[in-house]
Amino acid sequence: MILPEKKYKIALVGYRLREGGGDKVMANLSLFFEKNGIEIHNIIVLNSVGYRYSGKLVNLGLLKNDSNGIVNKLKRLLFLRKYLNENKFDFIIDFRPRRKAIQELIIAKFIYKTKTIFTIHSFLIDYYIPKNTWLASLIYNESYATVAIVNQIKELIEGKYHFKNVITIPNPINLEEVKEIDNVAIPIDFEYIIAIGQYENSIKQFDKLILSYADSILPAKEIHLIILGNGNKEALEKVAHKTNVFKYVHFLGFQDNPFKYLKKAIFLVLSSLNEGFPNVILEALACQTPVVAFDCKTGPREVIVDKVNGILVENQNLEKLTKAMNLFVEDEELYNYCKKNAFESIQKFSLDKIGEQWLDLMQIDKKIK
Repeated sequence: MILPEKKYKIALVGYRLREGGGDKVMANLSLFFEKNGIEIHNIIVLNSVGYRYSGKLVNLGLLKNDSNGIVNKLKRLLFLRKYLNENKFDFIIDFRPRRKAIQELIIAKFIYKTKTIFTIHSFLIDYYIPKNTWLASLIYNESYATVAIVNQIKELIEGKYHFKNVITIPNPINLEEVKEIDNVAIPIDFEYIIAIGQYENSIKQFDKLILSYADSILPAKEIHLIILGNGNKEALEKVAHKTNVFKYVHFLGFQDNPFKYLKKAIFLVLSSLNEGFPNVILEALACQTPVVAFDCKTGPREVIVDKVNGILVENQNLEKLTKAMNLFVEDEELYNYCKKNAFESIQKFSLDKIGEQWLDLMQIDKKIK
């Protein structure tokens, strides 16, 4: 008798399915896993959905009331425990930031009752792992694995916490999705460079980018700067006014389809203080748009080969950031060479190839050939 092939069930747990880098990875992996015959349940904390995903959606945000008090939080935790117990998942993969140590200990010990994989999406590992090493070991040491997105983060975790189950799997890029939606018309009739990210905090350093842009030759050549993302733009507008480039700097908010803006940009600029593995670099290169980026911790040097598919700038050196932007405008041969190499340079990060690394981790055979 031939036994039926096992049908795997995986719960992907995230903060939301919109805006965040970890959220995008979760959405992309849901597409890959379902394509490979795995039953996927997407469980999100906030009622916020924008990314394309596959599988069932379990929206805990719909259970959240305005007070968000202890009773309401307990209600959501009990609902989550019941849901996980009833569905008997083979794996839980957690993409959330995990800053509340006691809450995360409760979740790890009393709610997650199957093989659990925790993901770390930032060089600032305190967003994911408690500073207290004893609490951290209680949460993480019994997990199936902890996935870091670059080797530097893996080494940082191992050095501080001495976890034995940390592996590196980079973020994927869904090249099929990019190809479908990158060539959409936009109502812009000027040349521009682009930056993308939330500016509700200072990590993306768009204020410094505007200063660097103002010192460059780009405004004089009427090459504008477009910034996509959410946050309070008033402080950034003040910087643009003060440096006399306000008419060239445009804040277009969060865009569900950033690819149509990336495709038509001259290049992307990443001016961050720190990163994890910035999806936006992969997304730009997938649109055949070269990148100028600080060599910050961590991620840019994992993707950018200096003067091959972009320019890697000495970390936090604004003068060199300005020179790099000027170089891409002045040196047409270099720019065209980097643009020609952009798409091919990220093939190793394709969703299929990165997805296979996840299947290997969970020892699940790939179904789609």
